Amino acid sequence: MQFRQQALAKLQSPEELDLPVRLARPQGWLALGITVVVMAAASVWAVTGSVASTVSAQAVLTHGQGSYLLQSPVAGQVTAVLARQGERLPANAPVLKVRTSQGDSVVRTVAAGRVTTLAATIGQIIQTGTNVAAVERVAHASDPLYATVYVPAENAAAIPAHATVDLTVSSVPAQRYGVLRGRVKAVDRTAQSAQSISAFLGDSQLGEQFTRKGRPVAVLVELERSKATKSGYRWSTTDGPPFGLDSMTFATGSVRLADQRPVDWLLP
Repeated sequence: MQFRQQALAKLQSPEELDLPVRLARPQGWLALGITVVVMAAASVWAVTGSVASTVSAQAVLTHGQGSYLLQSPVAGQVTAVLARQGERLPANAPVLKVRTSQGDSVVRTVAAGRVTTLAATIGQIIQTGTNVAAVERVAHASDPLYATVYVPAENAAAIPAHATVDLTVSSVPAQRYGVLRGRVKAVDRTAQSAQSISAFLGDSQLGEQFTRKGRPVAVLVELERSKATKSGYRWSTTDGPPFGLDSMTFATGSVRLADQRPVDWLLP
């Protein structure tokens, strides 16, 4: 009862009505101000800002026109190998001599290029259509290298023209020499089959390797040139590696996709 009487007395005669009421401490106002500023900045960024994303995929350094698999048009026994691996040959140049039931026949190049692989040896029995060599379509030693990046098909539409590409080259220690710089030159929107990849790269095994997770699209990347580096191309470091680059060198390409606005993620 004593507490009840005190409460009633307090209500009947309120005290300190003339004193100001403190709504918040200065520290509270500071925290509120910072919160408002942060929320305003976030709102502006959500409308005008963008988020950059990339996609990584397997890549190969090649010359622009790729390679082709040279197949024997006849069946028989190889009696002579007339070309050397690494040799640059004109179109219709002799590569192999094959003894057939009708006499000797010569297997010749289809187009000018450099012999990257010789798959036939003297004494070997081959059938019509057997792959006997891989020839890279390159006319001059000074022809520039490109990178072909095999990107998952679902990312093809998000790759803008001239997008930047960073290439981690398998034969170059990235921690020491950095990554190779390039820009998207063309995107083939048609999904690549294992056969089409093999035909372009001149290697049947690569077609299977690059299609294990589905049929990708081929992104042609133009490498940025530089006279200040030994390789002749621009790297993320000043000098890059102290040696040149060869075609059919493997790499991992990181392709920058089109920027996306954060506000779009919230829309249905």
